[in-house]
Amino acid sequence: MMTTVELPLWLFVLIVLFAAVTFASHFLFPSVRWFFRRRLERAVARLNKRLTRPIEPFKLARRYDMIQRLIYDPEVTEAIVQHATENDVPENVAFEQARRYAREIVPSFSAFAYFSFGARVSRWLATALYDVRTGLNNDQQVQSADPNATVVFVMNHRSNMDYVLVTYLAAQASALSYAVGEWARVWPLSRLIKSMGAYFIRRRSRGQLYRKVLARYVQMATENGVTQAIFPEGGLSVNGRLMPLKMGLLSYVVDGFDPNKRDVVFVPVAINYDRVLEDRVLIAADKRGDRRFGVSITVVMVEILRLLGQWITRRYRKFGTASVVFGPPVSLAALGTDHHLDSLASTLRDRIQDVMPVPFVPLLSRLFLQTDAPIPDANLSHRVKAAMPSDRGTRPPLVAEELNERIQRALHDMERRGMVRQEENGWVMEKAEQDLFRFYANSIDDLYPDSITPSDAARAKS
Repeated sequence: MMTTVELPLWLFVLIVLFAAVTFASHFLFPSVRWFFRRRLERAVARLNKRLTRPIEPFKLARRYDMIQRLIYDPEVTEAIVQHATENDVPENVAFEQARRYAREIVPSFSAFAYFSFGARVSRWLATALYDVRTGLNNDQQVQSADPNATVVFVMNHRSNMDYVLVTYLAAQASALSYAVGEWARVWPLSRLIKSMGAYFIRRRSRGQLYRKVLARYVQMATENGVTQAIFPEGGLSVNGRLMPLKMGLLSYVVDGFDPNKRDVVFVPVAINYDRVLEDRVLIAADKRGDRRFGVSITVVMVEILRLLGQWITRRYRKFGTASVVFGPPVSLAALGTDHHLDSLASTLRDRIQDVMPVPFVPLLSRLFLQTDAPIPDANLSHRVKAAMPSDRGTRPPLVAEELNERIQRALHDMERRGMVRQEENGWVMEKAEQDLFRFYANSIDDLYPDSITPSDAARAKS
């Protein structure tokens, strides 16, 4: 037993490495994981005390466990068998395909990443780019929902800034779980987004197996009280209008609803801007008739550097107002078992439109489209007051001095963008930017029943 054994140095190093890995995997790593897990649980417990809607255990579960739970769900298993039969492939091949879908969909939520990084960055970015204005009753709308219900924020989609704004504004209520499209599947952005609790969806996928895996994940999250945020228009609005709501994610939530268990409360959210960062890209896509938003990374970096230069030289100005208003919630339990999905979608769309905020650039855009004559400064306040819906706005009515200041600020922002110019007789719209005017005016067009745009008139004649 005490005989000396000679080994090559490389073999000795290999044995030591194997021993170290074995020790770490069996003794060190579990202890370290347990230590950090306990610290995380205590931190989440403290965090939940200040949140209106605490983070549910489902959201904090290990990603591996969630994937296993999803792919072994009875409905997913049935879909796997059906997929194998219809496509004439072995069931283990269909099972692995379902596993790939689950790995793609299921997020790896980190409370630290969300609240220590995501929420803070969202707040900084939102307030750095815009004057953020909120509805007077936003907090009350969320607090009015049953504390045990699952809250689903249903939002119109004007800009990719929507994610940032609502994350910032809802940070005091809970951690939101977003459905994001293929644009976010770029490394390392995908890792960050998954750690924020978002889940990826393939908007163009028509496979039954994929849809079943996605549906079951959404239903599991809803059943377990995960606060969610969805954009049921199916993408950014390319013409500024609020589009009809698509049924995809809404149908998954409704189909999985059990009136004997947890209620589901939809909170309509209306978002509008004085300036949409992607406005010209969206207008170009609308003219082409597609949704390819090709933006060069070089262009984005140049714009960021330009804004940074303005900030350093103290010439930086925000992009106007970004307004977010929550509408009256809709409870699935209150609707009863005889509700229809079409009726729910119509109700949610109406409630979003009913609380749609009216920033000054969209309102001025509408006024300029209604006349070819210059608008004198002396008439602007009167025209804006007359055009502003009486129950509109995210703040109490503005006094005359503040109203004039806000109008002038919006006009000068439009002037800097080449939308208007000031002449002796007043402000004049640049005809070359008519599409941009219509894009912003469309965002509030539904608030005026008598509105008929040139495109509407053309359709009516045909």
